[in-house]
Amino acid sequence: MADKQISLPAKLINGGVAGLIGVTCVFPIDLAKTRLQNQQNGCRLYTSMSDCLMKTIRSEGYFGMYRGAAVNLTLVTPEKAIKLAANDFFRFHLSKDGQKLTLAREMLAGCGAGTCQVIVTTPMEMLKIQLQDAGRIAAQRKLMPQAVTPGGPVELKSPTAMQLTRQLLKEKGIAGLYKGLGATLLRDVPFSVIYFPLFANLNNLGKRGADGPAPFYVSFISGCIAGSTAAVAVNPVDVIKTRLQSLTRGSKHKTYRSTTYSKRKILRHEGPTAFLKGAYCRALVIAPLFGIAQVVYFLGVGEYILSYLPKRNN
Repeated sequence: MADKQISLPAKLINGGVAGLIGVTCVFPIDLAKTRLQNQQNGCRLYTSMSDCLMKTIRSEGYFGMYRGAAVNLTLVTPEKAIKLAANDFFRFHLSKDGQKLTLAREMLAGCGAGTCQVIVTTPMEMLKIQLQDAGRIAAQRKLMPQAVTPGGPVELKSPTAMQLTRQLLKEKGIAGLYKGLGATLLRDVPFSVIYFPLFANLNNLGKRGADGPAPFYVSFISGCIAGSTAAVAVNPVDVIKTRLQSLTRGSKHKTYRSTTYSKRKILRHEGPTAFLKGAYCRALVIAPLFGIAQVVYFLGVGEYILSYLPKRNN
C-alpha cells in the first residue's frame, strides 16, 4: 500500500465504500459480539452467537439485528478513511527512497494509524454499544426483572443515536462521548500494529513478479487473515472497552471505572476465559470487513468514481 500513491479524495471514497459494504454484511455478528461480551455471571441470556441472533430475531424482528447500524454507516466512512490514509501517510514518510519498510517501521506506521482513528472510533462505538445492547436489556427486563436496575441514559424505550448524543453531552459534555478512550487506544493501536505489517507481508507473497500488484483475491484473503488474527489478539481489551462503555447496569452487574480496574474485576469474578467472550464473533466481523476494504482499495474504486464524475458533469 505504501507503493501506491492515491489522492486523499480517492482514499476517502475507498474507505467509505469498503466500510459501507462491510458493515452491511457483518453488522448482525457485531451485535451478537457486543451482547455476548456484556453478559456477566448470573445474567446470561445467550449461549452462543447463533442463539443470540435467533433470540434477537424472535423478540425484535429481522431489523433488530441492525440496531445501531445507522451510527456505524454514518461514521464508518471517516473512520476507515482515516485508518487507511493514515497508514499510507506514515508508511510513505517512514520509507527511505521507496525501499521496502522494515518490520519495525511497518509496525510504527500501524501504530500511527490506530492512534489517529480513535478520534472517530470512540464516539462511534460509544453510541453503537448503547443501541446494540438496548435489546438485551429489554429482554432481561422481561425474563429477569430482578437483574436490571432502572436508570442510565439508555432507559429510553427505543433510544436513538441523537437522543443518546444529546443526553451524554448534556450530562457529561464531550467527555461523555469519549468514555473508554484509553481502552479504545489500547485496542486499536495494537490491532493496527499487528494488522498492517501482517497484511503487507501476506499480500507481497501473492504479487505477480517483483513489482507487479497482487491479484484482488490475494488482497482479500490477506485482509481476512490479518484482520481475524489481529482481532482475536486484542479481544481481551475489546471486552474491557465494551464493559466500560456500557451505561446501563443490572443489579447483578459489576461496575467498571478504568481499564486496569476493569481487568482485575473481570479476572477476579469471571476468570480469564471472560476475556475471550465474543472473540470468534469479532474475528468473523473483522475478517470480511478488512478483506473487503483491501479489495476496494486495491481495485481503485475511489479513483474510478473520481474519474467518472467529471464525465457525467459535462
